[in-house]
Amino acid sequence: MNAFFQPKPQRCLADTLADFAVQALLDEVRLSPKPALVDARSAGAHQDLSLSLMEQSAESLREMFVAMSVAATWHGEVSQALREQIGQLGREGEQRMLAVTGGVNTHRGAIWALGLLVTAATLSPQGTSAEDICFCAGQIAQIEDRAVSVQSTLSHGQMVLQKHGKQGAKQQAQQGFPAIRQHALPQLRQTRQHSMREEFARLDALLALMQHLDDTCVLHRAGLNGLNRMQQGAGKVLALGGYTSLAARRELHLLEIDLLRLNASPGGAADLLAATIFVDRVEREHGE
Repeated sequence: MNAFFQPKPQRCLADTLADFAVQALLDEVRLSPKPALVDARSAGAHQDLSLSLMEQSAESLREMFVAMSVAATWHGEVSQALREQIGQLGREGEQRMLAVTGGVNTHRGAIWALGLLVTAATLSPQGTSAEDICFCAGQIAQIEDRAVSVQSTLSHGQMVLQKHGKQGAKQQAQQGFPAIRQHALPQLRQTRQHSMREEFARLDALLALMQHLDDTCVLHRAGLNGLNRMQQGAGKVLALGGYTSLAARRELHLLEIDLLRLNASPGGAADLLAATIFVDRVEREHGE
């Protein structure tokens, strides 16, 4: 049976959370300037991506997010059955995405992170904090999906984990997204207090993720040297005052030149920025 069943109850909540998730993906990809990432200026370090392709990909995931939220309402609690149903929905959503993009992986990491967070937000009581939604998503992620067979080919994240001993997206989720809770959200809120421009707060949140995340996309493309250069460079931009500072903006430009030369695109940080935007919006607009 196709997992995209949609019973009537709580359709409104499901639609709202799906809208938040898709908008978070669109907000992330349109945010500029993001070093070596697809944005309104260019495709960054990516030869096979474009802004319009990323936008089409984000829109293709809307019904998947609706179905995940409906499934969470149907089950009503964190459980093995819920974990396996949203896993199936995620695989179906990925196939829909690949059909839209002509086989290009645009949002596989975001499907994992945002799928868990949409499910967790559905289960969470009204007024729950962004951090608590992340913890709930971690509880779901800790349940193994028995429908997933052992893969003969390792993913990029798994290869990086095996080679460098670094943790990937799966471990980040299972721990309740510590990069979001401990770095991205605090930085987002801090910059928001001192800037009238929301995009500045989001750019600083991205930099906080780049500074602290062991981004497996960067590790796969540029190794430990690329990861160290990204983390140190992002930390320097924030130390100079973040995007509200002219000196920091100059340093960000130099960081982008460096990352482009290394072909090091912080795709993992971009996925978690979209997730940060989502949980922040749920807390602010749907948490009262």
